[in-house]
Amino acid sequence: MIALLFTAGLPLGAALAAANLDVEARFPTSLGLIAVAGLIVGIGTRLGAGCTSGHGVCGLSRLSPRSIVATGTFMATGILTVTLMRLAGVAL
Repeated sequence: MIALLFTAGLPLGAALAAANLDVEARFPTSLGLIAVAGLIVGIGTRLGAGCTSGHGVCGLSRLSPRSIVATGTFMATGILTVTLMRLAGVAL
């Protein structure tokens, strides 16, 4: 049942995002910034023994304690980063 809901949610989420005309995607233009970001992601993947998607999708579905902690850490770090950037006045 969960797999069916997940599979149905993929196109539904994309359709909802496409229907919202206020969505604007912006990407960094600096090649150096993109390279540094990729390097940091690679280091995090190595330190976390897996990628965020792997821990979040596969690890949580298996109720892996390591994946639960890792996913919580990813989410908390992301929330903190966005909060600090908004407080600093950085447009996201």
